[in-house]
Amino acid sequence: MSYDEILSDLRAKLGDSPEENDKLLREAGEKFAKEGNAEGFEAVNTLVLENMPEEKRKEYERLTHVDGVRLDKLHENIEKLISQRKFVEAKSLAERLYKKITVEYKETDKEKFVSLRNPFEDELYQLMYKPEKTLNRCPYDFAEYITTYAFLIVETGSPLDAIPVLEKAMEYNPVDCGPKFELAEVYKLLKNRKRLLDLTKETLKVASSPVAIARCYANMGYILTDFQEYEDAAAFYTASVMMSPNPAIPREMQHLADLMGKPLTHPGNEKIIEVMKKYDMEFGPDQDVVSVAAQLASYYLDKNDIPNALNAMKMTYNLTLDERVKDLIIKYDPNAIRYVPKGTKAAEEAERSGITRTVNEDPEK
Repeated sequence: MSYDEILSDLRAKLGDSPEENDKLLREAGEKFAKEGNAEGFEAVNTLVLENMPEEKRKEYERLTHVDGVRLDKLHENIEKLISQRKFVEAKSLAERLYKKITVEYKETDKEKFVSLRNPFEDELYQLMYKPEKTLNRCPYDFAEYITTYAFLIVETGSPLDAIPVLEKAMEYNPVDCGPKFELAEVYKLLKNRKRLLDLTKETLKVASSPVAIARCYANMGYILTDFQEYEDAAAFYTASVMMSPNPAIPREMQHLADLMGKPLTHPGNEKIIEVMKKYDMEFGPDQDVVSVAAQLASYYLDKNDIPNALNAMKMTYNLTLDERVKDLIIKYDPNAIRYVPKGTKAAEEAERSGITRTVNEDPEK
C-alpha cells in the first residue's frame, strides 16, 4: 500500500477516544517499524502529530527534531552530503545528530532505548542479553545514524575517536552487524589484531546471512595477512569464498599469494576447520541464530502471517540450505525458484525472490 492508502486506512479506524487512537497508532507504528515499511511509518507519524494535544506535540517535536528538521530527514541530508564527498560538512551535521540521540535517548537505571529493526532482531536480542530493564523502541534506526557519524570521523582522519562512538551505536542495537563491521575497519586500520579477533567472534554470534559470515572470515584473512600468518589467512579467505563469494576476495587472495611467493591452493576442509578452531571459531552460522530464525518461521506459520514467515524461512534456508525449508518457501511463494548458475534469467529471478544459495557445497572448486 502507498503512503496515501495507509494514511486513509488508518484515519478511517480512528475514533473519538484519544487513548484508543494512541494505542492503535502505537501498535501500527511498531508493526511498520518491524516490517521496515517506511511509508507506513511515515503515515503513522503524520496521524500521531495530528492527534496530539499541543503541549505533547511540542515535546514530541523537541525529541525528534533538530532545528526544525526531523531526525530521519537530517540523516538523509547527511547521506546526501556523503554521496557528494562533502565529508567535513556531513560530519558537522552528524555530530549534532549524535549529540541529540545520546542526550535525549540515554539509558537510565530502569529503561533502555533500542533500535531493533525486525522480529528476528527482537528475539535474538532477548535470547542473548535477557534484558531486565524496560526496553523503549527508538523512533528511528539510531545504530545506523551513529555508525554514519563514526564513518565520517574515520574519513576525516580520526579512527581512534570513532571507537567509543561505534561502541555507543552497538548499545542501541548489539545484534546489528553494521556497527561491528565499521569497528572492524577501524581495528584493521590500527592493526589491532586482538581487538579484531574478539570483535569477529562477537559478530559471528549475531551474523544472520552468509554474506555477513563471509565478511567476518575475510576480516580475519586481512588481519592475519598483515601479521604474516599467511597459511591461516589463506584458510579464512577460502572459508569466506565458500560461504559467500565476493569479487574483492580473489584480489586479496592474489595479494596473499604474491606475499607467499606461490599460488594459493585449497587447504582442504579439515585444515580450514582446524585453523578456525585455533581462533575459537567454527565454520558456518551460530546455532542460536539458526534456531531463532527457524522458530520465528514456525511461529508466523501458525499465525498464518505468511510474509513474516517467508522472511524467516528464507533466512533459515540461506543459513542451512535445508531442502525441507526450501520446499516450504516454494509452497508459499512459487516464484522463489531453485538456485541456478549466475548470469541466467532464472538466477536473476531467484535473486529477486529472496532465495539465494550462497554456500559452495563443493569447496574444492
